[in-house]
Amino acid sequence: MVNAPVGDVSELGRLIGSGGYMWRKYAAEFLGTILLVFFGAGSAALILGYKMFGSSLAAGILAVALTFGLIYAALVYVAGPISGGHVNPAVTFGALVSGRIGIITAVGYCLAQLAGGLVGALLLLWVMSTSPYYSTSVIGLGTNGYGAQSILHISAGGAFLVEVVLSTAFVLVVLSLTREDASTAVSGLGIGVALALANLIGIPFDGASVNPARSFGPAVIAGGIAFSQVWVFLVAPMLGAVFAAILHFAVHPLPEGFSLRRLVRRRAAQATDAPGQTQPIRPQEDAHGPEQADSDDQPDDTDTGTDTDTTDPERDDDREA
Repeated sequence: MVNAPVGDVSELGRLIGSGGYMWRKYAAEFLGTILLVFFGAGSAALILGYKMFGSSLAAGILAVALTFGLIYAALVYVAGPISGGHVNPAVTFGALVSGRIGIITAVGYCLAQLAGGLVGALLLLWVMSTSPYYSTSVIGLGTNGYGAQSILHISAGGAFLVEVVLSTAFVLVVLSLTREDASTAVSGLGIGVALALANLIGIPFDGASVNPARSFGPAVIAGGIAFSQVWVFLVAPMLGAVFAAILHFAVHPLPEGFSLRRLVRRRAAQATDAPGQTQPIRPQEDAHGPEQADSDDQPDDTDTGTDTDTTDPERDDDREA
């Protein structure tokens, strides 16, 4: 039996560990999106579909908005330490444009989120179908839409504009509250409030998406008009994410000499070297790395175990003898 070189074994273990860590991130995004769609779109289907708001439509809109905000805030705290808690392709795209994640991670996140939205909608349909009063064509699955599917009968162009504006504001809040110097204790609460406010104003227009995965799953399962209109809610939030990343750079300018390409390479190196840990990237260190590296190269007596006085009295005595 021939033993593999130790170096090859350690390299294989490192790759397997890194891949496993990434799969945990994808799983967190997948499960998080399932919960977001089930609770968020589910509340929209129950409250607005069954008209459980009584004589006050405003109360129903407020209840749905709060549901989206609360579940998203909870998911940020639950999935945040694992994957960042994006649970939204628009947030992931904003993180990609701003240089926080790489293209491979972003693609994996988006696929996991879209799959989670689809499974969440299936789970919601399964639960709703247990009621004899439920009809997909009448009650729906909390889908987004314009025209006759909108409370205000907004046009397609109007829905596109609303989604771009709301997504820009929401993703900007997410990027700002997830900066390295931001307080992680209140970030989830702030992001949840931002999503609740986006839904509060967006529901009368088009049902408020600001999340392609949230719109994709229910639209595919419901079919019909919802599926034919879902393109607006897939494209507009992603465009809003680009604007949010640009505004984020304007509001929080990068240090002089900072390189996004260097940041992405460093994040990739850290993810490969320490697959079980996530370490924050400090832009200031990245911008002034060469100057700091000079100080690290200075000799340290404590590392070598030698003293400044290298003379040995016992050796001198031996030579004299």
